Amino acid sequence: MQHKKNRFVQLGGNLRLLFEDRLTMQYQIQEILRIEKIFDAEGIDEELCVYNPLIPDGQNLKVVMMIEFSDPEKRKEALAKLIGVERKTWLKVEGFDRVYPIANEDLDRETDEKTSSVHFMRFEFSEAMIQALKEGALMNAGVDHTEYQQEVSLNDVVRDSLVNDFD
Repeated sequence: MQHKKNRFVQLGGNLRLLFEDRLTMQYQIQEILRIEKIFDAEGIDEELCVYNPLIPDGQNLKVVMMIEFSDPEKRKEALAKLIGVERKTWLKVEGFDRVYPIANEDLDRETDEKTSSVHFMRFEFSEAMIQALKEGALMNAGVDHTEYQQEVSLNDVVRDSLVNDFD
């Protein structure tokens, strides 16, 4: 789906951010309902309750961060080294300080031994930041973890897609 493709940001070779919105969640829920053969109102409501919190509310961006290593042994090693990476991930609107996420509100996704390969994050933005983005300010994304450092500028297609989340 092209819409979803325009909402991915790759941070280096092993970390990817997916910025969720109403449409990506709609497709996710439909896919789950189809795969799990859920057709009753109660089951549908249950899935909506699970996934609706991942839809931005006009003041924030909701992100699924995926740590991706194809080799299981390398993945195990990396997850042990990347504890706390979700708290070191940031977004930055041109002219403003970095915004760090509120991460994993649903449940704890790390132990003393390792982090999870999937994290759910919410980035809250001020009105001034939102206005600057709507007026064309650039946005960067990055990670400043001791074991993983990356920074990228969001391309215009991705940035423009994310700006729509503030309407």
